[in-house]
Amino acid sequence: MGALAIRNIHKTYNETVHILKGIDLEIDAGEFLILVGPSGCGKSTLLSMIAGLDHPTRGSIHIGEREVTHLPSKDRDIAMVFQSYALYPNMTVAQNIAFGLEIRKVPKDERKAAVDRVSAMLQIGHLLDRKPGQLSGGQRQRVAMGRALARDPKLFLFDEPLSNLDAKLRVEMRAEIKLLHQRTQTTTVYVTHDQVEAMTLGDRIAVMKDGLVQQFGTPNDIYNHPANRFVAEFIGSPAMNMVDAQRVGQALTAHGVELAITDAQRAAVQAHGSAELVYGLRPESIGFAATGLRGKLSMIEPTGPETYATVDTAAGKLTARVPGVLQAAVGDAVHLQWAAEQSHLFDRASGVRVG
Repeated sequence: MGALAIRNIHKTYNETVHILKGIDLEIDAGEFLILVGPSGCGKSTLLSMIAGLDHPTRGSIHIGEREVTHLPSKDRDIAMVFQSYALYPNMTVAQNIAFGLEIRKVPKDERKAAVDRVSAMLQIGHLLDRKPGQLSGGQRQRVAMGRALARDPKLFLFDEPLSNLDAKLRVEMRAEIKLLHQRTQTTTVYVTHDQVEAMTLGDRIAVMKDGLVQQFGTPNDIYNHPANRFVAEFIGSPAMNMVDAQRVGQALTAHGVELAITDAQRAAVQAHGSAELVYGLRPESIGFAATGLRGKLSMIEPTGPETYATVDTAAGKLTARVPGVLQAAVGDAVHLQWAAEQSHLFDRASGVRVG
């Protein structure tokens, strides 16, 4: 059994509201698991059950070899970092970090050693005598992380810890958390709705929707081989282009335009049976060329290192992500090209991946 095993977890409120609908996940010691999905998908509810703040209607949770499904939080050997920091305003930074150890009656010299260790690791040693009200958002989040680290638990739990920070601080703290995990190698479960955080932090990602895990795999698996249309559109920015397509004989077309597919995809489409499909392309897969699918530039969004360009074509609206500055203007006629190997096919009705 892994460091964390979640077996057939269901959660129902008032016997009618089904929040979690049979979650099965297992991660090994030292792994960094991301629970990602839109608001209301059940990811925070699942984290609360791992933490012991809530209990499942059905199913079991194991941490290591021990079943903890109905154990109180204090007996699970976990440490949690909340979105709201949850620091004690009347305590100094040092007291906040040491508080969990103090209530567990850890000797004073051991508490001081733990405070010194984590404050050095998080570079907050110069803040130990300050109160939370005297700290910036990023500093408060470091203190919250320090309090968790002082425990040296079996499991770290993070509940959207960066959502209250501005964009620059989020990037900085994301790097801090990644470095922290590399140093400590503590098994970690991290909840977020931000797919960039999911892709950059996680060893494995569970993409959730409507109380179900849509896909569980490495960031590379999920990005390059999405299990269904929801995962394909949720992970990646800008989102994957989706064009309604029809199977006509051996070909796949969109509004009369034949779309490039591989031989393997062609065989998969034939075996699938349905003629109603969706053709997906990542924006970075599309390039501008002298020939190809003709279209008209309808929007240009420069970001500095790259440009997002939306093109109206006979097959549908497509967004390309190209490096640098695009030497074109809205209204210009352009041609788009891409490799068949970079396309994805989904069933239009169910959304499941076809090829």
